[in-house]
Amino acid sequence: MKTNGKPEFPIRLQVYLARSGYCSRRKAEEFIRNGSVTVNGSIITEPGHAVASEDAVYVGKTYVEPMEHVYLALNKPKGYVCSNADPHADLFARDLINVPQKASLFHVGRLDKDSTGLIFYTNDGEWANTIAHPSFSVEKEYIVHTREKLERKHLMTAVTGCRIKGELYKFERFHIRNSRSISVVLLEGKNREIRKLLDFLGYTVVSLQRIRIGDITLGKLPTGRFRFLSRKERLSLSTGQSRSVEKKLYARKP
Repeated sequence: MKTNGKPEFPIRLQVYLARSGYCSRRKAEEFIRNGSVTVNGSIITEPGHAVASEDAVYVGKTYVEPMEHVYLALNKPKGYVCSNADPHADLFARDLINVPQKASLFHVGRLDKDSTGLIFYTNDGEWANTIAHPSFSVEKEYIVHTREKLERKHLMTAVTGCRIKGELYKFERFHIRNSRSISVVLLEGKNREIRKLLDFLGYTVVSLQRIRIGDITLGKLPTGRFRFLSRKERLSLSTGQSRSVEKKLYARKP
């Protein structure tokens, strides 16, 4: 539990690490079981070990302390990468964010370099996992423009699912906006999933913009700008209380 973004103690060790922004909860469990984590100088291998506010927690030689968490929505421009370290990139989306906790922020989910729109940044690893992990089924909605005219029968194939190099890719549902534009809803959001599916079906993506994650929409947030998520917005995502989208607008049948 936490109040005003700060954890309440005692707290389980893997949760402590995740909420510190050091790593995800799953990665924290790996560090602990591998004997990389010490509490007050003693190696701890049980993820559920209780940590008090005065305890000194280290991962290797790195001191890890709880921090105030921030939750941000960014309208990512084209040409920026979401990774915080890429030797082949010059423009990093995190550099568009100016908050004291900037150095600890990481992106939740992904948007490739050529895609634009809504993406979250946070330093709360546990919260990030509940948004990004497929098992939580958080919807992501995109507006896609293609060079070629779209055919419904092809798009219905994407709803059924296509195996590309042995991996299954699929749309949860879609809506044809005009002859060269669709809105697409994904649940999992694998790497470049929409681009790979449309390319497989013979279409060239001209632009791809994410406009919604769960109940949070891009709205009028200007390109390259960010805003803080409200507590209500954060809870709607992490507890699965997002509103249901009008599914009748999205095709599942020819």
